[in-house]
Amino acid sequence: MANTENGRAIRRVNKRTLMLTQFSILLALEALVCFTPLGSLPAIGPIVMTLMMIPVVITGILLGPGAGTLMGFFAGFFSFIVWTFMTPSPLVAFLFTPFYSLGEIQGNIGSLLICFVPRTLGGTVAGLMPRIIKGKNIIGMTAGAALGSLTNTFGVLGGIALFFAPQYSALNGGQAVLIVIGMTILTSGIPEAVLAAVITPAICKPVQIFLKKGA
Repeated sequence: MANTENGRAIRRVNKRTLMLTQFSILLALEALVCFTPLGSLPAIGPIVMTLMMIPVVITGILLGPGAGTLMGFFAGFFSFIVWTFMTPSPLVAFLFTPFYSLGEIQGNIGSLLICFVPRTLGGTVAGLMPRIIKGKNIIGMTAGAALGSLTNTFGVLGGIALFFAPQYSALNGGQAVLIVIGMTILTSGIPEAVLAAVITPAICKPVQIFLKKGA
C-alpha cells in the first residue's frame, strides 16, 4: 500500500513538473512574440497579423482552460507593457493603456479592459473547445485555436466600439466605426484565426503523441 501511494505521489509530482515546464516554455514564446518584431507578419497592405495569441491557444489546448486563461492574462500584461512603455503606434496606444494620451484623447479603464479581457478569454475558449468537442482531436484543436484567436479579435474591436467609438472614427478619417472594424476583421482578424488554426494542431498533436510515448 505504501509503495502504491508513493508511486501515485511521484506521478503527481512528475505531471505537475511537466505542466510547469510546458507552461514556462510557452510563456517564454509569448514574451518573444510580444516584445520582438518576430511577433508580427504582413497581412494585407499595411495591415499586420500578430502572433500573440498562438502561444495562448496552444497553452489552452495542451494544458487546459485554466492554464490557457492564465497565459491569456500574461499576454494582456505583456501587451500592456508594450503599449505603455514601447508603443509601436502612438496614434492608437490610448486604446490599450490608460497611461497614454493623444492630444485631448486619453486612455481610461476601458483601455485596460480592452488590453486584458479579450486575451484572457481567448485562452479560456481555446482550452474549452477540445473538451466540448469530446477530446483533443484535430477538429477540437483547430476549432479551439480559431475561436480563441477570434475571441481576442472581436473582444478588442468590440471594446474599441464600446469605449472609444468617436475617437477611433476620427483617427480613421471619420469613417463609421463598424466599417473600420469590419475591414480590420477581414484583413487581420480572419488571417490570424486561420494561421492559428493551421499552426496549433501542427504543434499540439506531435507533442501529445510524444508525451504519450514517454508516459
